[in-house]
Parts: sequence; structure tokens; C-alpha cells
Amino acid sequence: MFYFATVTATETTFTLEFPYRRTVGPVVGAFLTGLRDGKILGIKGPGGRVIVPPLEYDPETGDALDELVEVGTAGEVGDWAWVADALPKHPLDRPFAWALIKLDGADTSLLHAVDAGSIDRMSRGMRVKARFAGERKGHITDIACFEPEEG
Repeated sequence: MFYFATVTATETTFTLEFPYRRTVGPVVGAFLTGLRDGKILGIKGPGGRVIVPPLEYDPETGDALDELVEVGTAGEVGDWAWVADALPKHPLDRPFAWALIKLDGADTSLLHAVDAGSIDRMSRGMRVKARFAGERKGHITDIACFEPEEG
């Protein structure tokens, strides 16, 4: 991945590029592999707190973290925002919600899309479950979206 800008000054064009690559490392790599396999992983921090998505370092202490744990693929919606007019870059081609979802077994929330069908079906505290993509590649989009749990 790289970013570039093209600048034209007095009949001369310069292209400035910043090429770089980032490896995902053992923690994020395991999280993405888990998604490919239909599982969601978090990481255990000090005091047993489970962080999802997993981080390489504890956000409070800066200590390295390495104890990966599987969490549920369902959870509870916290804050959310409705998107009435989906854009081409959005994960769904119809109205949906962006929501903070605290998965079962996690102590933090994951931001993802919820395909609720209508704004009237969205609420704080509602239960949702992951809908995994048919073809998974080890990317956050392996979770196509979340959807309301029935019952």
C-alpha cells in the first residue's frame, strides 16, 4: 500500500510517493486467520480483561499481550448510528447501522455493520450474531455483517 501526491509547479510535475508495507504480526494475524475459519479471537489483558479486536499491547500499561482467546460470534449492541443511504464503499448496499458490539466473552466492543432491515429494529442492548461471508480470505470483511438474533 502506498500514498502519493502529484504536484505541478511551473510546467514541471513531481510525484511524491510514500510506499510501505505492514505485516500483521502474530496477534492481528491470528485474529484474521480466525475470521477466515469462522471464529473471533480476542486477547487477554491484565486482570483477565478480553480485548476484541485483539491488540499487541495493553492500551493502559503498554505491556505486550499474547494470550489469544476465542470469544462468541454473537453479542450485544451498544451505541449505534443508522446509515439510510448506503454508499458504494459501504459493506452493505442497503440501509444498515454501524454499531459497537460487545461480543460474548469480550470486555470491549467491535465496530461493525448490522443488517437490521430497518431503523425500527435497532436498539441499544439488542442481541446480534455474526453473518460470515461465503468466501473468506482472512480479512475483517470475512464478517459480512451482524444481524439480529432471532428469539
